[in-house]
Amino acid sequence: MRRHVYGYFNRMRGLEASPSRAHIPHIIWSGIGAFLGIYLISVLNQYLFVNTADTLFLVGSFGASAVLLYGVPNAELSQPRNLIGGHIISALIGITVYKYLPLELSLLSALAVSLSIVAMHITRTLHPPGGATALIAVIGSSQIHELGYRFVLTPIATGTFILLIIALAVNNMSNNPNRHYPRYWR
Repeated sequence: MRRHVYGYFNRMRGLEASPSRAHIPHIIWSGIGAFLGIYLISVLNQYLFVNTADTLFLVGSFGASAVLLYGVPNAELSQPRNLIGGHIISALIGITVYKYLPLELSLLSALAVSLSIVAMHITRTLHPPGGATALIAVIGSSQIHELGYRFVLTPIATGTFILLIIALAVNNMSNNPNRHYPRYWR
């Protein structure tokens, strides 16, 4: 028993040293991509909504997607199928859970996120910000809840495609042969 407990806690030490810092050009390209992606979504939001307090297009999970798409564009979780599928599947699950299950908010939140993770694994579209998208669909404002399944198209699919277009443009501008995007589509 004691050995099992020791082994369990021993796993938490980590096995490797931290990776080194990214090269300056990689950091700069990451910043440019994130700036352009989020800026375009913000501008779209500004032109579509008269009341600038309505930030429907600025979904928090897009910030996390920007980190993946522009910071680690070669990562499996950053690829287009993961970005698009992860957000859309998770939005669908979040809306469905909120709309059809008469449970308390804490249970709805946990169900939306956990079911999204399972669905993303099954469909090979794991994208961590998708979990946040599912959660936003449950705990979001009344404006989000009023959209119902339209939330999947606008803002989720629209914002996701903006981030993808910017990722395709910016990640392929670098002269670094290792910074190309995507690694795969399917």
